[in-house]
Amino acid sequence: MQTAEGLSRFPREVWEKVLSKVNKAVVFMDVRCMESLHWNGGAVGLLEAGARNLKQFSSFEAGGENEPKAVFVVSTLLKGRTADIIKDIVRLSHFKYCVVFTAVPHSIHVLANNVNAELEGNPVFEQFEEKLCEWMGDMNFTAEVMHAPVVLAPVAPQLLLLPAFDDLFPLLSEDLETINRKRPDKKKLGSLSDVDMHSLPPELQIRLKTLASVLSSMFEFANAREECFAVGPLSRILAGELASHPQAKARRKTAANRASIVFIDRTLDLTGAVGHHGDNLVEKIMSVLPPLPGHRNDVQVDMLELTDLQHTPNAQGILALGCLAQPQDSTARALWEAMLSCKHKEAVMEVRRHLVEAASKENLPIKMSLGRVTAEQLSSYAQLFKSSWEALESHSGVLQLSLATAQTLRHPHLATWDACLAFERLLLQALGDSDLAGVLRQVLPLVQQREGAGGAGYGPDALLLLLVFVYSLAQEARPGKQGEQGEQAELELMGALTLLLTQETKLSPLLQTLTGCVTAEELTMEKVRAIVEQVFHTLRGLGHARTHLKQLSSVYSAGDGVHQATYRPFVKLVMEEIFHPDRLDCPDIEHMSSGLTDLLKTGFSMFMKVSRPHPSDHAPLLLFLVGGVTPSELRLVREVVSAHKPSTQVLVLSTRLLTPKAILELLFTTDRLYPDIGL
Repeated sequence: MQTAEGLSRFPREVWEKVLSKVNKAVVFMDVRCMESLHWNGGAVGLLEAGARNLKQFSSFEAGGENEPKAVFVVSTLLKGRTADIIKDIVRLSHFKYCVVFTAVPHSIHVLANNVNAELEGNPVFEQFEEKLCEWMGDMNFTAEVMHAPVVLAPVAPQLLLLPAFDDLFPLLSEDLETINRKRPDKKKLGSLSDVDMHSLPPELQIRLKTLASVLSSMFEFANAREECFAVGPLSRILAGELASHPQAKARRKTAANRASIVFIDRTLDLTGAVGHHGDNLVEKIMSVLPPLPGHRNDVQVDMLELTDLQHTPNAQGILALGCLAQPQDSTARALWEAMLSCKHKEAVMEVRRHLVEAASKENLPIKMSLGRVTAEQLSSYAQLFKSSWEALESHSGVLQLSLATAQTLRHPHLATWDACLAFERLLLQALGDSDLAGVLRQVLPLVQQREGAGGAGYGPDALLLLLVFVYSLAQEARPGKQGEQGEQAELELMGALTLLLTQETKLSPLLQTLTGCVTAEELTMEKVRAIVEQVFHTLRGLGHARTHLKQLSSVYSAGDGVHQATYRPFVKLVMEEIFHPDRLDCPDIEHMSSGLTDLLKTGFSMFMKVSRPHPSDHAPLLLFLVGGVTPSELRLVREVVSAHKPSTQVLVLSTRLLTPKAILELLFTTDRLYPDIGL
């Protein structure tokens, strides 16, 4: 089995282990595993394997009297809240046979129980099996507990996401301050680069070790020995954990295949994540359509257009929602891959082409039209399928993707996207002509314009995106007198933003989470001031994310008399370094040794001609973006590979698909140091 093939097959193979146990069982699954299943064939696979029902993992659910078997699939430790929910469900039911799958390996359960000794077998799982029998009411009933890393979602052939880690995000300077507050003066850390695994809170350690374990299991399935590289502080910790993973040492001695994996911190390029320059259809779909309930990487598609129902409040909820994931439909999968990897214009033309081909196959009376693709045109083509249930069923996947495209193209928020893009281009030019204070003064009129326009113009969320865009490039601005002038410009902006928030009549979901208030009436001036100060404290740290880098410290190219100033995507810079024809040794792409041999090799290379490991040494190359990846970055990766080394297979892994607003959540409303692990 080829390495790339093994890595691609791994997510499905792990689910096969679960499917082998679900016959005649009622299945309870948490939302993170549910999202992984969504991209691995969906609930259809469970039902075809013999499952009687699929239920939410909740204390308010239970099995029926005629359901003696249960299977639980969870992404968390079998402790705390997770154990309580399982206990509640089992006690309310009449089970005689329970199987529990957890994505967290036994070794990390041992760590979470503060046991340092070497243990034989799986005693923590065995203890939980005894508890299950106790909750079922008879110690002679059957209980099984096992590890299955069912957290990988194959969103596309070259993209694997890990929904269970969607809140994992590289640390910021304010997180370093929090870490240092608990350390004695002589042991305070100077920078994020000094943070190691032992400096982190136990909750984050467990998350990182679990993620490293998932990746190690994937390489084990592919029979591969991986070389680990890192760009960024959190990536270094994660790569180091994978390189020194205890279960991987024996595998690496006998592995027949090789691979390279490069971890990259998302915070090294927030400009690309909040910017609107991607020119990608999927990015726009995920930004304007509401998320599918319980999902971060899929959206709701309104299917009413394919019926004769009217768009009324009573019609909502009658029809099942459509979505982007179509793992069972090969034609729809091909369209989805094109939407992910093509530019916007090419993608919408591909959507139209698939619709026309589907209609032609069904002999539907389609009127061909060339030129620009419009929402009305796509909707009219899709509505032709209303006349035939067989046609609807046969082309359901393509129709869902087509309606998602049409609903995005006519969405009112798409105008805001274009307006943000235009202003971001102006800000890029301003960065080359003035210092940070001057750039902030260009943003100020937008805030004041919103105040004086009765809520028109840029909303608070869009303004926050522009501020993240500016501050992420702060170190790229022309050096200036950043003292009193810079402080004054920032204070004016803070004052204007404070006033704007107090005048809001309706709070967005982000503002509700940020402020802790459901309605605008609950907001007080004191609360708004405190929130704005905290937001700017976070913003100030963003521009320093690349200061530790020697070669890849800039994502900005200043304009001149001929060329405009441009943003240079960090992922593209890293990929160009990796595939440079001279195979240069980039100091910012750090190799993480997996043992004494690698350490000696690295040490000798300082004095002798010993070749240090390089990311391009082995194929496939895996790029892991810690904190999320944008669809436009996937296209960039593909373009760089095609230009430099077309024969190389590159697989992108990440914690989630990003939209600009997702970055605001991860920066301002996510507890990065203390993730919720259910304890």
